[in-house]
Amino acid sequence: MRNLLILGGSGFVGRALCGKLVQRFGAAGARITVPSRRPARAKPLITLPTVEVVGADLHDDVQLARQVAGRDAVINLVAILHGSPAAFEHAHVALPQRLARACATAGVRRLLHVSALGVADDAPSHYLRSKARGEAVLRAAGLDLTLLRPSVIFGAGDRFLNVFAQLQTLLPVVPLAGADARFQPVWVEDVAAALVRMLDDDTTIGRSFEAAGPQVLTLAELVRLAGRWSGHERPVLPLPDALARAQAALMALAPGEPLMSADNLDSMRVPNVASGTLPGLADLGITATAIEAIGPSYLAPGQGAARLDALRALARRR
Repeated sequence: MRNLLILGGSGFVGRALCGKLVQRFGAAGARITVPSRRPARAKPLITLPTVEVVGADLHDDVQLARQVAGRDAVINLVAILHGSPAAFEHAHVALPQRLARACATAGVRRLLHVSALGVADDAPSHYLRSKARGEAVLRAAGLDLTLLRPSVIFGAGDRFLNVFAQLQTLLPVVPLAGADARFQPVWVEDVAAALVRMLDDDTTIGRSFEAAGPQVLTLAELVRLAGRWSGHERPVLPLPDALARAQAALMALAPGEPLMSADNLDSMRVPNVASGTLPGLADLGITATAIEAIGPSYLAPGQGAARLDALRALARRR
């Protein structure tokens, strides 16, 4: 693989993946391209050898076709967690349709696509239903396709454990919607490693894999762990469904990306755990990493982003 295109490569998973791809293929002179509408947000990738960040709008057919042409493989990581039904359709269905057409026109066969656990045409949320339709679009395109369905992904820089840790520095009690929802969190580096293995192994073509960690935990348990590891554990107050939906509606009115939406609550009605009917990380030769082995390394006081707190405080005093 000498010419790779990573859609969504500037995001959380994309940054980890680009690092793994450089390790695997960089010495062979592989060219790894990450298109982005906001190249400035991809600064961490610019320092990686053989990675090129370019400005492009992937939802423009002409620009997408230009990016796809001449590639050995394309990896699609583009996804959103919050938005209107139209926004989910735009990101999870329309873009795969455009990508399938661009690959067919350019003669690019190999495609890896990251979906999610729990996708189904009759799933309770727009997120899961749109992800299922996106998978169907790509399967119907006749490409050399491999699908990866991860559980919730954690790691340094995530917007999952970090958010819950930060909340517990601010609140005396954490009112929590979906407290009993079940997850099987998977480390971002394991997800990235799985994608590299898939790219390396043509026997994965035409198959779907699940990426999940070794432990099933409820959302309440994960929130408590985030608080404990960050040194700010607070009591968790599970909310009944009516209050949870009222909370989500209020969050939707606030500026910025909401912590929890009504569609997220609908998604959490489906356990975010491996089905056991599809191959997983072990089938790719990867031993899933426990969340306890990684979480404290970036949530503990003085670790991860927290190590900069003292410098920030000093800067404010100047």
